Amino acid sequence: MNKYQNPLESRYCSDEMLYNFSPEKKFTTWRKLWLALAEIQKELGLDISDEQIKELKDQVNHIDYAKANEYEKKFRHDVMAHVHAYGDAAPAARPIIHLGATSAFVGDNTDLIQIRDGFELIKIKLVNVIKGLHSFALTYKDHPTLGFTHFQPAQLTTIGKRATLWLQSVLLDLEDLEFRLQTLRFRGVKGTTGTAASFKELFDGDFSKVKELDRKLSEKFGFKKVFKVSGQTYDRKIDAQVLEVLSNIAQSAHKFTNDLRLLQSLKEIEEPFEKNQIGSSAMAYKRNPMRSERISSLAKFVISLATSPAMVAATQWFERTLDDSANKRLSIPQAFLATDALLIIWNNILDGLVVYPKMIEKHINEELPFMATEYIIMEGVKNGGDRQELHEIIRKHSMEAAKTVKIEGKPNDLLDRILTDEKINIDKEKLMRIVNPSNFIGFAPEQTEEFLDEEVNPILVKYQHLLGINSDLKV
Repeated sequence: MNKYQNPLESRYCSDEMLYNFSPEKKFTTWRKLWLALAEIQKELGLDISDEQIKELKDQVNHIDYAKANEYEKKFRHDVMAHVHAYGDAAPAARPIIHLGATSAFVGDNTDLIQIRDGFELIKIKLVNVIKGLHSFALTYKDHPTLGFTHFQPAQLTTIGKRATLWLQSVLLDLEDLEFRLQTLRFRGVKGTTGTAASFKELFDGDFSKVKELDRKLSEKFGFKKVFKVSGQTYDRKIDAQVLEVLSNIAQSAHKFTNDLRLLQSLKEIEEPFEKNQIGSSAMAYKRNPMRSERISSLAKFVISLATSPAMVAATQWFERTLDDSANKRLSIPQAFLATDALLIIWNNILDGLVVYPKMIEKHINEELPFMATEYIIMEGVKNGGDRQELHEIIRKHSMEAAKTVKIEGKPNDLLDRILTDEKINIDKEKLMRIVNPSNFIGFAPEQTEEFLDEEVNPILVKYQHLLGINSDLKV
């Protein structure tokens, strides 16, 4: 307890994402890359023995980290430290480990593998958020609620239709993520400055063999695309694009929590609140939206991180500089960890959202009489009234009713005023039919159904194998 602990690890993130960016995943992937490089080089005719390949294969997962750390202190070079540690464990293979390669061969290719695998973990949680929002929207597609523009009461919508707005943002995020996954390129085998000069030497100038080495290695690690050209590193624009995807997800999550926190303040919809949960250390009655606030906090962090790789990409020099290294070690893993965490919380919220229909109805009734005045005027005209005269009468009643609400703090009495005004000539039964909230929601239910059927259901069918995750919180 006497050293700083990253809360992303101790409080928020999943074990799967923590492993994806762990030293073990990183360094065993380095060894898998060295093994694959040697195997393919052997296939293409280099003098590498079966014994050397076997030794490399046997020692892939047996890393002496203490020895590697000793070497790094000596060499001040992490890749060469692990080359020597691997060579100690596989002495027959020592002469051919890292043959023709540069540090970026293991470093950059491993980064790209972790990015790809991190995206796959994010996709699982994002698809489950889509499923949760789909279920919520479908359940409440017909349920009227007060709409808001500028957080001022506006025309009615439905709870389900509002949920489709959250869903729409997440679908855009998923499209973005899928595109980046489909177009993610492997660095492959490019040599020190991207010219493959060392491999030209190894293969006696046979460019076709160098290209085959590049292609086979990329395929072995599951990449359909490989950079045709590079400097020493893959284009750092990739890192900026990757964090842009995570930032977009964070933006959608933050928008959802903004809405939910406002709705919770209105007592219309609440995030889950556990039996023994304490809302405030001082005010015992409080039910603070802790989960939503945690998402919004993590989301701001992710959004802010997106600027780091953008600045790195903009300031690289020629074939490479090393001012990207420390930044990448921090910004990319932490952006993935924080996005993973906020998606866990988002799924947790969606598992237990609570809706309060009576409070929603109360707020509708406070505002709907004003919204219904045009319909009431038209009904009055049907009953023989003068449109302009009725408009003026109802305008005055509306002003008085608004004064009653705002100044006196009393309920909206506009409907009572209308019923008791003989000039308007409308009976109560007809008036109540006019102000039925379902008359004011437009095509919200139909829009919701169509959106879910045409846009969301195909995604849920496509990714049905990803549905159903544990969204319990660590704390």
